[in-house]
Amino acid sequence: MDSADAILVADVGKSRCRVELRQGDEVLGSADQKGFPGLGMDNGARLAFELLADTAAMLPRGLPASLRGIGAAVAGVEASAANSHELAALLSERFKVPAAVLSDATAAQLGALDGAPGTVLIVGTGAVAFRFDDAGTLHRADGWGPLLGDRGSGRWIGQQGLQAALQAHDGGPATSLLGAATALLDSPAQLPAWLAESDNPARTMARFAPVVLKEAEAGDAVARGIVDDACTLLVTTVNLASGDTKQVALLGGVVKSEFFDGLLHNALASAGIEVVAALGDGMDGAALAANRRGLLQERYIHRDGTA
Repeated sequence: MDSADAILVADVGKSRCRVELRQGDEVLGSADQKGFPGLGMDNGARLAFELLADTAAMLPRGLPASLRGIGAAVAGVEASAANSHELAALLSERFKVPAAVLSDATAAQLGALDGAPGTVLIVGTGAVAFRFDDAGTLHRADGWGPLLGDRGSGRWIGQQGLQAALQAHDGGPATSLLGAATALLDSPAQLPAWLAESDNPARTMARFAPVVLKEAEAGDAVARGIVDDACTLLVTTVNLASGDTKQVALLGGVVKSEFFDGLLHNALASAGIEVVAALGDGMDGAALAANRRGLLQERYIHRDGTA
């Protein structure tokens, strides 16, 4: 197989590290494992490099051995430019090809709009809206993590659902979420300790979001109120990031729910915001950064310096 066009593409997130070997639009092979805390931490570049290299080594045997570039979308890039440049250099040295490192959110915007200016709302465990304007300047709203932000995210929805279950347990408004939460443990009273023992409480709470969506769709008033509030918060986030453009592409695990996606579309339309189709995702954005230089978003892409 001719490997002249093969590139290595990675999404190194806090919950998952995913690697693909691509040739044009074809994915030749893929591998994934658990993620890492983020590039901003001490020794973050080395940790990200070792994780990415280890995951790449898990690709199926018999794939093209030579590459012409690497694109890596990595959590925490915005926290440390020095670590981002170091990671690009480490990748280039290891794989002997030019390497591009960019944030997972920048990669998502690149992939969703194929490098064009515009706004993307990502609703997963967290929530963030990213817009690049015609001059390539970044405008961001939210994405501030589970303690200070990510309003309307999967974590937010799941947390509100668990709180509603405990309120019902205390004698507050009745909700089917109480039964759903009780199914997780012997008693709702164990929920605080269960979360405290989790290695990632935000991700654990986000896993309850599909339950909230299911109960909301089934007609539970409390769950539906949580989902409606999430949509309202996300509309505010889009408004803050999009400026006068009033268009947005949607990405993330939560919007894969047809029920939630429909409600969010309606909420955005009521605010005068048009939803445009996402052309790709963060992996496609990382591939674009590896394939093309001089992008509108170039100042936010960390390259190793090779031609």
